[in-house]
Amino acid sequence: MLSYQHIYHAGNLADVQKHALMSVLLDYMTRKPKPLTYLETHSGRGVYHLDTEEAQKTAEARAGILSVNDWFAADHPYARAIAQTRDDLGADAYPGSPALAAALLRPQDRMHLAELHPQEHQALDSALGLRARVYRQDGFEMAQSICPPEPRRGVLLIDPSYEVKSDYDKLPGLIGQLHRKWNVGVIALWYPILTNGAQAPMIKKLRAAGFPKVLSHEVSFPPVREGHRMVGSGMFIINAPFGLEQEAKRLTQCFAKLKGVP
Repeated sequence: MLSYQHIYHAGNLADVQKHALMSVLLDYMTRKPKPLTYLETHSGRGVYHLDTEEAQKTAEARAGILSVNDWFAADHPYARAIAQTRDDLGADAYPGSPALAAALLRPQDRMHLAELHPQEHQALDSALGLRARVYRQDGFEMAQSICPPEPRRGVLLIDPSYEVKSDYDKLPGLIGQLHRKWNVGVIALWYPILTNGAQAPMIKKLRAAGFPKVLSHEVSFPPVREGHRMVGSGMFIINAPFGLEQEAKRLTQCFAKLKGVP
């Protein structure tokens, strides 16, 4: 399915959790001089402008990063990436995870970004094509074809929209295959927490699989509008770097302070 466009949701509370953890993860990994590879399966357009009609229509950023930016000190890697994006592209710009990674990675690090939606792919290529290799390809196929990447040290972010409901069934097996091929790679999966619990069997399988150094982190937040089914956000990270658990605990405390959280 090619209907999903993240501009309607950019900067929402799910992005806050995901991007805060990913920024701390990448900041830690880039402290060592060895180069690394960053891969992303569902990249979107890379950069979003929160003053657009689409973003204003849902107002998810207003309830997200625009309301909770005080959770992040100026020297936090997430805040640094946002500040760099705004310095480059304007006060309403917001970095999707590819742009966030580009802001934190170094010249010696490689990026591989997949996006199948034609308009989103074109925007992604315009935004980051000089920094990354951009694929108009199914992201799962891209990850399987490249892993293990060169350099072998690296991070894979799997971040589908879950519009294709079979993704919930597919992902545990796919992640198992990728880990067997690339046992040193950091594999990070984002998923929504839905009122119908569609994510629960997938996470149960992943937690039972015995992957090493797992960080499994979930946060809750109020639905952004009446009837909205997403009431939380989760990250399942294999080979999670040292120190990431501390940021996860801090985020849990921050999200717990939101009004309307059960």
